[in-house]
Parts: sequence; C-alpha cells; structure tokens
Amino acid sequence: MRVLVIGGAGFIGSHLVDRFLQEGYAVRVLDNLDSKIHPQGVPLYLPSKAELIEGDVTDRDTLLHALRDVDVVSNQAAYQDYMPDFSRFLHVNAVGTALLYELIVKERLRVKKVIVASSQAVYGEGQYTCAKHGKFLPPPRGQQLQEGRWEIACLQCGCRSSPDLLSEEHTNPYNQYAVSKLAQEKTALGLGWLHGIPTVALRYSITQGPRQSLFNHYSGICRIFVSHALRGKPLVIYEDGRQTRDFVHVQDVVDANLLVLEKDDADFRPFNVGSGRPTSVMEYAQAVRQKIGREVELQIPGEYRRGDNRHSVSSIAKLEVLGWSPRRDLSIILEDFLDWVARIGGVPEQFSDAYREMKQHGVVLAAAT
Repeated sequence: MRVLVIGGAGFIGSHLVDRFLQEGYAVRVLDNLDSKIHPQGVPLYLPSKAELIEGDVTDRDTLLHALRDVDVVSNQAAYQDYMPDFSRFLHVNAVGTALLYELIVKERLRVKKVIVASSQAVYGEGQYTCAKHGKFLPPPRGQQLQEGRWEIACLQCGCRSSPDLLSEEHTNPYNQYAVSKLAQEKTALGLGWLHGIPTVALRYSITQGPRQSLFNHYSGICRIFVSHALRGKPLVIYEDGRQTRDFVHVQDVVDANLLVLEKDDADFRPFNVGSGRPTSVMEYAQAVRQKIGREVELQIPGEYRRGDNRHSVSSIAKLEVLGWSPRRDLSIILEDFLDWVARIGGVPEQFSDAYREMKQHGVVLAAAT
C-alpha cells in the first residue's frame, strides 16, 4: 500500500509520514516547502525512506505525478495566515482539493481512500444557547469588539449566552480561512460520494506539539508564548484572556487519522478532532510560565484580532463512538514542545513576531477605552 501525504513536510503531515512508515506503508510526500515555514529547505526530521516531490497542490502536472500508483491520499496541505490575501485561501485549500478529485476521476486512478484535513474554524463564532430563546449561531463580533464587549449575547434579548460544545451539524464560517476549509471539505465529501471515492474530513482543533514551526506566523499561541517566555519577553494576551480554546496533541491527531483510514463507518462524514475541554488563554499563559519556571510578564492591552472567535471547544462524541479519544493533555503538549525546542538548539535568532505586522495590516486593533 502506498500513501501520498500532501503537505507531508509540515507539522501534522510529517508526524503522519512517520506513522505510515511504522505501519508498513510506502510513503510519498508532496510539499511546496514554503519558505515561511521551511526557511532552511527540507526539514531534517523528514525520513529518507519517504519519497519527496517538491511542488504545489494546485499544479496539475505535479499533482498527477504524485498521485500515480497511490492507494491512499492524506491531504494535510493548507494555506494559513492572518493577512488579507483572501483569494489564495480558496485557491490552495478548495481549488487544490477539487483538482485532486478531478485527476483521480479523469485519469481513473486507483485511489481507495482520501482523508482531508479540515478545521474547527468552520464553526465561525460558534454555537450558543440563550436560557430564554434557545440555541443560535451568532454572527461575527464587530462593533462590540471595538467597544471592548467580548462575550456573545443573545440576538433576540441581548442577554449573555452560554457557548456549546461544537457539533458537526452546524457550521457558520466567516473569515477567509474558515470559508476555504468548509469549501474544501464540502468539495471532498461531495465529489467523493458522487464518484465512489471513500472520503473523510477531520476538523482539527488547535493542534500542537513537536515540529510546530517556529517560523510560521500562523503557528499561534504555543509558538508565540513559549518563544517569548524563553526569552523573558512579555506574553501579550488579546481581549481579556478569558476566551477559551481546544488544544489537542499532534499524536492524538495522528491516531485519529489512522482510525478513520481503517473504519468504513467514517466514510463520507466530517469528524471533530480535539480535546473536548476548554482552556482559557490566561490559563494557557499560566501553564507556559509554570513549565518554563519563569515569571514573565502578562500584558492585556485591550486589543483584539479581527476575525477571532470568543469560544471554540469541539464535541468529540462522534469520533469517540468509532473508538478514538485523546490521550495527551496540555501539560504533555507543552512538555513535548519544549523538549523539541531544546533538541533543535532553542528559539532561532531570526525568530520573527507577527504582532507588529498584524497591527500594520489592521488585523490587530485596539478596543475603545
């Protein structure tokens, strides 16, 4: 059995490459080795046993070459950023996936299963319940953020509402990344069903662990907080720090991928892959300080990031029914990430912070005081 891991030099993709090799697969990797993520070229952790094709998922000839003689496709490639190059999100994430199915069908390739990496971002601002008016899907927070009002209120009565665990049935994307990921998984599941190509979409929560790029701005809170804490720099917290997120270890994500590959019951369905447990940004910052053993300053300047949602914690009940559950908590995530940073020699000198760039582009804004 040969598996093609698209984006296999990346964070999640490379861990999947390792696991597929351990399971006895022949592994081929297609990756464009984006210099923002891989400034030094092919990463040292990519096994020599994996065949590497350097190229882009949107390039027809390159993708067709990579698909030849492949039994399984694991599409982990994604364009992720906070910058306003909106069209690129859809071009890479959705159009690239459509091209994948186009080639499989047109060339009558032997692909037996496709697994697509989607995202928790497809839920947008989330799913909420008002004690009086019941469940609702809120629009993005706009004017209220400018006024420093962080929590979601009922659309009918204005009362503060409670966030629900995110269930697979109710998507509500707004920003360019979220829209592109929902378009990607709809394309994959729809074309897979129409053409008899078993397909699964996995909606990852915030995935963390070893190999998370120290160069990629989109790597997020783990990269930023740990890198700043190790240098004794303040940890800048958006909003009031009480917003909650769902963090999952990369090895738990790998386990989920292998499970749905083997389970026919997973075919043509989307599944959440997360911890199912809320962690506030403030709690995360405190956990980083505890692991580092240094009382770095926490700064809450009253700023917010355009397009961020308030609470995002996924229900993992459907994947648990198939036999998967997360086995590694936030403490293990941070320990494994710190161990990896130490093994590669610490935070690189050319480490860049996206904060100033996001402020320049109007992504990070200040609420009225």
